[in-house]
Amino acid sequence: MELTAREDIEAPIDFVFDQVTDFATFERSIMRRGGDVERMSASDAAEVGTKWRVNFRMRGKERTVRAQIVQVDTPNGLSIDVNSVSADGTMVIELVALSRARTRLIITAEAGAKTIPAKLFFQSLRFARGKTEARFKTMLTNFAEDIDKKYRG
Repeated sequence: MELTAREDIEAPIDFVFDQVTDFATFERSIMRRGGDVERMSASDAAEVGTKWRVNFRMRGKERTVRAQIVQVDTPNGLSIDVNSVSADGTMVIELVALSRARTRLIITAEAGAKTIPAKLFFQSLRFARGKTEARFKTMLTNFAEDIDKKYRG
């Protein structure tokens, strides 16, 4: 299953890259929602090899996901591999400078199932593809608006 969304942000590409790679903020956000995040590498920087282990509850079960940065092209984007017992995925974040003060953010998330229950879960997402894509787009729009506000404020 693949989802793609794009948003234009009224901020320079370097500022947007800094916001996209502000991992401490994302970690706190996951913890506020009840998850547990453990950074497996000491660095705060966006560099190849940075790893996390995330534990959370979904559909009544405890889940563990491992994420690792596999590619960084400062300030043009990065790629993160995500693995669990039942599924594997990749998230590619691309930044395109449209002008000095405007950046396009494109996020592509791709996931594949490794187990039968995960295949059934992804099948249900495919059946509700419109709703799933709308939720993904709304999430990215909210993130882009937050970056806009931070840049202006």
